[in-house]
Amino acid sequence: MYFISCSQEIYGAMNGNVTFYVSKFQPSTEIIWKKEKNKVVEWDTQSGLEAFQSFKDRVYLDIGSGNLTITRLTKSDEGLYELESPGVRNKSEFHLKVIAPPPSPSTFCSLSDDGNITLTCEIMEAGYDIDGNLLQYSWECPPTVQCHRGLSPSEAYVLKKSDLSQNVQCIVSNPLFRTSASISLSTCVPEDNTRHRYVLFAILPAVICGLLFLKCFLGRRRQLNLGA
Repeated sequence: MYFISCSQEIYGAMNGNVTFYVSKFQPSTEIIWKKEKNKVVEWDTQSGLEAFQSFKDRVYLDIGSGNLTITRLTKSDEGLYELESPGVRNKSEFHLKVIAPPPSPSTFCSLSDDGNITLTCEIMEAGYDIDGNLLQYSWECPPTVQCHRGLSPSEAYVLKKSDLSQNVQCIVSNPLFRTSASISLSTCVPEDNTRHRYVLFAILPAVICGLLFLKCFLGRRRQLNLGA
């Protein structure tokens, strides 16, 4: 008999449950689930069901489908699981990864010499098990804010001509969870560098031109009065 290997990547939530679903399973007289070659649970028509080691009172085996459910997941449950049974037509393997929800990130910002803003998003909580391959960063910016991805996914750049009264949101996610934090752009620049300053710079030339015109007008009027 020939078997087709079918390996799946499965994610389970810390302290949650996970089920390994078996395809093309035929009811059998014996079912054995193993993790890294060590028995997790075994069932046969003679002896019934037996769970082993740390899986006692934490597993449920559906003898009709071959599906295995593990409850109260911990990091030590990670690894390769395999089903052995005469009722298996395809060799079923499951790579289990147990992940926890990421803590809320912290956001930081800095102002460059050209007036643009650099945003940084980081998970600061001590003891959090960070898997760099699973953790993803993204940024959400309002339409009036011009955002660009930074050198790393946890960084973003905001152009100085953006609306600095808005908030930008950093999103951190893994295959099962998502969390976020926002930062107000107005806190990233000195008070005199906010949108009000840019508006002042825009109208300042017009004010200066008006004053010069008024000075010239008054000076010419004064010359006319002296000539009279």
